[in-house]
Amino acid sequence: MRSSMYDYNGWTRDSGMVSQGWEPGEPPAPYGEVPGSEGPALPEEPQPRRTPSVWRRTGRKETSGPRRARPREENGTGGFCLMLALLLILAGVAVYFQGGILPGEAPIERVWEQLPGWDRYYDYAGETDWVEDLENTAIPLAPLGDTTLTLVPDGGEVLTTQEIYARVNPAVVGIRAMVDGGMYLGTGVVMTADGYIITNAHVIAGAQKASVVFSDNSRAEALLVGYDGETDLAVLKVGRTDLTPAVFGDSAQLRVGDPAYAIGNPLGEELRGTMTNGIISAIDRTVDMDGQSMTLLQTNAALNSGNSGGALINAAGQVVGITNMKMMSDWETIEGLGFAVPTSLAKVVVDQIISLGYYTGRPTLGIRVQDHFDANGLPDGAEVVSVKKASDGSGRLFAGDVIIRAQGVPVTCTDDLLRIKDWLIVGEELHLQVWTGEKTLEISIKLQRSGELSDSPELQTRREDP
Repeated sequence: MRSSMYDYNGWTRDSGMVSQGWEPGEPPAPYGEVPGSEGPALPEEPQPRRTPSVWRRTGRKETSGPRRARPREENGTGGFCLMLALLLILAGVAVYFQGGILPGEAPIERVWEQLPGWDRYYDYAGETDWVEDLENTAIPLAPLGDTTLTLVPDGGEVLTTQEIYARVNPAVVGIRAMVDGGMYLGTGVVMTADGYIITNAHVIAGAQKASVVFSDNSRAEALLVGYDGETDLAVLKVGRTDLTPAVFGDSAQLRVGDPAYAIGNPLGEELRGTMTNGIISAIDRTVDMDGQSMTLLQTNAALNSGNSGGALINAAGQVVGITNMKMMSDWETIEGLGFAVPTSLAKVVVDQIISLGYYTGRPTLGIRVQDHFDANGLPDGAEVVSVKKASDGSGRLFAGDVIIRAQGVPVTCTDDLLRIKDWLIVGEELHLQVWTGEKTLEISIKLQRSGELSDSPELQTRREDP
C-alpha cells in the first residue's frame, strides 16, 4: 500500500495509508417554501453553478405543482402482465452482468483493480471551491461582542432518544446562504438566546445574504460575525432574544463507543429536523483534505447533504460537535464515516470570532514530524524531521529527536502531538519531553501563528552536527 505524505503548516505525517476523497456534508439545491413563511425571491433564470469534484455543495432542485392522484384501475390484469414482463427483462439483465462482463469493457474485477486515481486525492482543477469562495463572502457584518461558548460537563446524565430530540431540536436551525443564481442550504446550532448561531464556514462561503429558519417555521435575516476556513466554522447573529440555545458539552469527555446522535437538515428543509443515531467511532481523528489537516470526531451516525453545521450530540443531550464532513468515494460504497468539529476546538475558535471577528489561526510549532515506532533503540513518539528557521524551536529541536511527552501527556504518534497542540492558542508554550538518543531533555516551545512561518526555510540539521 502506497505511503502518502500529508503536510500542513509545517506539520507532516507519514500515514502509510491510501488517501481517500474526503468531503463535508453539502447543502443541496434551493428548496420549496417553508410552511407559514414567505421564501426569498430567486432569479428567474439562474445560471448553473459549477460543482467541485469533491465538495459538491449545490445543484438545483426543481419544484413543481401538486401531483394529481392517478385513477384507480378497475382491472389489475394489464398491470400484472406488465410487471411480469419487467421482471423477466430485469432477470435477463442480471444474468448478463453476473458474468462479470460489461459491453466493450474488461471484467468488473479487472476494471476495479486497474481504476486510475484510486490512490490519490481528487483535484479541483478548473472548478470553484469553497475555500476560494470565502474571500468573496459579502454577508453584512454584525458588531463584535464579548459572549463566549460555555462547555458544561455531562455529569453522567443519560436521556432517552425522545428526550434528547425534544431538548436539542428547537436549537437546530436551517441556514439559507444566498449566492449568485441560487442559494446554499445547511444547518446551524443556536449558541445563545440573544441570537448567536454556529455553522460551517463552507455553508456561507461566497454568500451575499443569509437567513435562518427556526424549528417553529419563523425566519430571520442573519448578519455575519466571522468565519475561519481552517477549522470550517462560522458564527452568525440574528436580532432575536427569545431563542432556545443548545447546551454544549465538553468533547474531551467522550470515549469511543459512546452513543452519538445527529440532528440536521439533510437534503434541505423538506427533511429538516432529522435525527440519526450511532456511536462515537473515533476521537481526535486527523483528516487531511485540500492541504488542511483537521482533528475531528468520527461517528457512524448518518450524515447527508445539508447536515453541514448541525449538531452531534451525546447521551446527556449536549452538543459535542458541529457536523461538517463525510467520507465518500466514486468507486466504493462507503457508509457510516461522518465527522464533526469537536466542541473543545470550536470553543477556542468561536470565542475569538465573536470578540475579534476572526480566528487568529491554529498554533504551530514550526516543525515537521513523523511517526516513530521503537526503532534504533528509540522510544515510540513523534520524530522531528525538520525545523523551521523562524520557529521558536530552532536551535533546540533537531532532526532525529523524538518527542515522547507534551504537556505531561505521553506522545506515541504524531496524532497525539497534534491533538495536544490544538488545545493551546498562539503565544502559549508547549512543554515537550524529547529523547535525543542519549538522554531526555525538557524543552518549552512558544506556539506561533502558522502564517508567520510559511516562508521560513526548513532546517534538517541533526543534533550531533557541530
